[in-house]
Amino acid sequence: MANPVITSRKAETAILIGVILQRQTEEDIRDYLDELEFLAETAGAKTMKRFLQKVDAPNPKTFIGSGKVLEIKEYVEQNEIDLVIFDDELTPTQLRNLEHEFERKVLDRTNLILDVFAQRAKTAYAKTQVELAQYQFLLPRLTRMWTHLERQRGGIGLRGPGETEIETDRRVIRGKISKLKEELKQIDRQMSTQRQNRGSIVRIALVGYTNVGKSTIMNTLSKSEVFAEDKLFATLDTTVRKVVFENLPFLLSDTVGFIRKLPHQLVESFKSTLDEVREADLLLHVVDISHSAFEEQLNVVVQTLQEIGAADKPVLLVFNKIDAYKWVKKDEDDPSLRSKENYSLEELKNSWMAKSNSPSIFISAKHKTNFDEFREKIYILVRDIHTTRYPYDKFLY
Repeated sequence: MANPVITSRKAETAILIGVILQRQTEEDIRDYLDELEFLAETAGAKTMKRFLQKVDAPNPKTFIGSGKVLEIKEYVEQNEIDLVIFDDELTPTQLRNLEHEFERKVLDRTNLILDVFAQRAKTAYAKTQVELAQYQFLLPRLTRMWTHLERQRGGIGLRGPGETEIETDRRVIRGKISKLKEELKQIDRQMSTQRQNRGSIVRIALVGYTNVGKSTIMNTLSKSEVFAEDKLFATLDTTVRKVVFENLPFLLSDTVGFIRKLPHQLVESFKSTLDEVREADLLLHVVDISHSAFEEQLNVVVQTLQEIGAADKPVLLVFNKIDAYKWVKKDEDDPSLRSKENYSLEELKNSWMAKSNSPSIFISAKHKTNFDEFREKIYILVRDIHTTRYPYDKFLY
C-alpha cells in the first residue's frame, strides 16, 4: 500500500488596513496594526503590506476613501493577495461593497477574532460558545454573495411561497442560534452547580489582556500543565486548580484573555466562563510590562471587568515579563519629554501604578523572578479573606 501524500496548506496572504480618526495618532494605529498582524498570524495568514489612511469620518459605503480603494485594489491584483483585513468593524453594506471592489475575501477585526477563537476552541463547550457567537455575527451580514448554507433540516415544508434563498438561510441560522443557546443554558446550569459545590473556599481568578502570561503563572503557582503558548487566545476554557500555600487552600482559575474591541457576541456566549471572574473573591490582574501599550491594555481589562460586573473585586496587579522589559536611558531634565520606554523598571515600580489603590508586584513568570514575594502577597490576601469569612480560624494562620 502506497504511503499517503501529506500536503501542507499554503498560508493565505493578507494586507492590513487601518484608519486614523480624529484624536488618534499614527503611532496608536501602528500599535493596533501590530496586534492585528499577530491576530492574522495566529489565524494562519501572512501579512504582506499595511495601508493607513487619515480620515475625519469613515466612508459609509467603503469605510476608506475611493482613492485608497483603487490603490489597494491595484496592489491586491498585482500581488495576488487572498485577504483584505480591516482593524475596525465594517457594516454589512461596507463589507459587500468592498468585496465587490476587491474581488477578494474581506474581513474586519471582529470576524478575524471570531476565526481565531474558532481555531483555538478545543472542548465541545468552547466550540459551542464560539459557534453561537459566529452565527450571531453572521445573521445581519448575510448577502447573496455568501454560499448557501448546508441544510440540516428537511427541505420539504422549509421554503415558503416566494421565499428567497437568503431568507431561508436566515431561518436556518435563527434555528441554530436558538438550539445553541439552549445547549449553553444547560451547560451554564451544570457549571453553576459545580461552582456552588466548591463550598466557601476562597476563589482567585487570573485576568488580563490576551498573551500576558496568565497560563504560565497558573502552571507555576498550581504546578499544573495548563496549555501556554506565545499566541493570542491560547486558553479559551476556564481551568480551575486547588492550590495550598502553607496550610491555606484556595481555588485558582485561568480565564480567557481580553482584547481591545472584544466582540460583544463573544462576551455574551462566554458568560459561564466569565462567571468565574464575577464570582471570584480576588482577581490577579496580569499585565505585560514589556509591551509598549501596556497601560492601554490594562485599561481595556479594567473596562471589560466593568462591563461584566466585576469591577468591585479586590485586585492584585501583577506586572509580568520584567525579563523582557527594555528601556533607553535619556538625560532629560523634563519628565514630560520622556516616553514610557525611557523609564527604568525601578521608576515604573514607583510610579502611579505601584501606588494605586490596588497592591502590585513585578515578576517574571518565565524565570520565576520575585515569585517568593508573589506567593507571600497572595497568601496574605487569601488569609485576610478567609479570616473575614471564618473569624474563628484566625489563630490558625
